[in-house]
Amino acid sequence: MLAAGLAALLSLAAARPAEALPDIYPPADQAAADIAAALQTARAEHRRIIVDFGGNWCTDCHVLDSYMHDPANQPIVDANFVVVHVNIGHMDRNLDIAQRYGVPLRKGVPALAVLDSRGHLIYSQKGGEFEAMRHMQSSDLTQFLARWKPAVRRTQLR
Repeated sequence: MLAAGLAALLSLAAARPAEALPDIYPPADQAAADIAAALQTARAEHRRIIVDFGGNWCTDCHVLDSYMHDPANQPIVDANFVVVHVNIGHMDRNLDIAQRYGVPLRKGVPALAVLDSRGHLIYSQKGGEFEAMRHMQSSDLTQFLARWKPAVRRTQLR
């Protein structure tokens, strides 16, 4: 009896469609406008920009996004960065933006570039460093954020 109940429960669970992950990447044609808006915010607030290349289909991209919002990283992100999600479709959209920032998408996504508050590239992932994010820890992102956040200016210390 218990085995039959368990089998029924398992078949019901298998019959339910998997919950879809939320869309974290906006429509691909929005990328240029989103980067322009991020530049304005970054300049005004003296923050850097993280350009996050990926797709809503990408599990590792969702893991990265969840790590950005965890309690260890969210304050670092909010204080130091403006995050722009750039939708690459199925590796067929916004390739020009990835190329402009030196991000070889063929190495995998998510892939990040870091810009200063004026939009100058200061770092881009070249080797698919976060493409296996599901096998990494939130602390790996914490180290990345600490390395690329802006330096504290003397005027901020007063």
